[in-house]
Amino acid sequence: MRQMARGRPRVRPTLEAAIGFQPDIVVRYWGGEPRLLAALEKRGTRVLTVNDATDMNGVRENLRSVAQGLGQEALGQALIAHMDRRLAQAAGGGRGREAVYVTPGGYTTGTGSLIDSILKAAGFRNGVTGPGYQPLGIEKIAMSPPALFVRGFFQQWRSDWRGPGRHPVVARAAKGRTVADLPASTLSCPAWFAADAAVILAEAAR
Repeated sequence: MRQMARGRPRVRPTLEAAIGFQPDIVVRYWGGEPRLLAALEKRGTRVLTVNDATDMNGVRENLRSVAQGLGQEALGQALIAHMDRRLAQAAGGGRGREAVYVTPGGYTTGTGSLIDSILKAAGFRNGVTGPGYQPLGIEKIAMSPPALFVRGFFQQWRSDWRGPGRHPVVARAAKGRTVADLPASTLSCPAWFAADAAVILAEAAR
């Protein structure tokens, strides 16, 4: 969406900037200074929240609720339809093989996360059985490396450039076993482009 954003003003999410900008509607994901949100609502600004979805149904609900809040229901439905076509395109690509997600910070995730849903949508089985986000552990990789890796956020050179996920032990284990490097643009927000991440994985696997 870089072309769509080109030429539009960028405003820092501070109380002072919001007062000066006076937005009619604010769409937010997570975080945000409580004073800022309270001040926006006090001035009559509608705040639409993108919830932290853990599966594709949650993503669909985000699209419906934000589209409704913006008065763009038809566009929201079109994005859901696009997302569903992409998920159909990704289905079965991994052929049930086991894969483990890893970030430069050395974290992974098991069940109950959007990453887990992306892996499954691409036809993979998540090699992490515990729920939620958790450290992967360099020692564990050294002793028993996963069959396949799915890397996320590694294309951002500033992202945990000295983190455990970039450790030589992890790099050696992932060499020749990495299905794909998922770009941050497909992972940073629970929206329709989560389906794009599933397609990238499925096509790389095929």
